[in-house]
Amino acid sequence: MSDDYQRIELITGTARRRYWSTEQKLRIIEQSFEPGETVSSIARRHGVAANLLYRWRRLMSEGGATAVGSDESVVGNSEVRKLEERVRELERLLGRKTMENEILREALAKAHAKKPTLRLLSSPKGGSR
Repeated sequence: MSDDYQRIELITGTARRRYWSTEQKLRIIEQSFEPGETVSSIARRHGVAANLLYRWRRLMSEGGATAVGSDESVVGNSEVRKLEERVRELERLLGRKTMENEILREALAKAHAKKPTLRLLSSPKGGSR
């Protein structure tokens, strides 16, 4: 048996997945790009599946290319979902207010048709609006 592994990590509890912070992911990705290193060796060293490390590298390269290409910062999917939900809520509220506005216009038009004196009373002095 070889002495390659110097650390043993025991995962307890009900959580089935480990959480990697952004800093940890970036450090591991950077190490995988160092000359003389392989993705498999870096993955084994950090206890990460090689395919997960490949996925992180791909996401990093795609996100970096997008950011550089558009000269904008990359926004996370969770933030995009929050903003899309906010847009849907605002569109719903706008539709509701538009409908209320139309109902009030119709009511005002009917009121003016029934009582022409209301139009005269509601007009500003001087006759211009």
